[in-house]
Amino acid sequence: MNYEDKKIVAIIASNVEAATALNVIGHLAIAIGKYSGSEIMGRPVITDKSGGKHMGISQFPFIVTKVKAGKLKNAIERAKSNSNLLVADYTREILETRTDDDLAKAMAKKDGIELEYMGAIIYGDTKDVDEITRKFSLWRAD
Repeated sequence: MNYEDKKIVAIIASNVEAATALNVIGHLAIAIGKYSGSEIMGRPVITDKSGGKHMGISQFPFIVTKVKAGKLKNAIERAKSNSNLLVADYTREILETRTDDDLAKAMAKKDGIELEYMGAIIYGDTKDVDEITRKFSLWRAD
């Protein structure tokens, strides 16, 4: 598989502070890694000249972008409607709960329309991911 065949794009809502954005990306990256299968990884172990072992990384580009909250929600909906894309999303409820059980209870009380999305990661074929994310700005800590 070619490096440019697939892409991973994180999308952060533009109103999310830098410290929170890093937390959002961390949680979402673990989810995408877990459910993406083995194809996402490059070499499992990379060895340096002195024989030191280092965990491998994704073999595909990982881009971090930002958009206004409304565009983020639309991007998540579009991505979820494409069965070829893997989508992890992060809602405000995740910040406001402590445990997985607390989160499940909080989410069960909300309709999808009520959810405030803080971020998402989309993984899949580059052309499908680009169709949704190509016009988004690169994220920068201000």
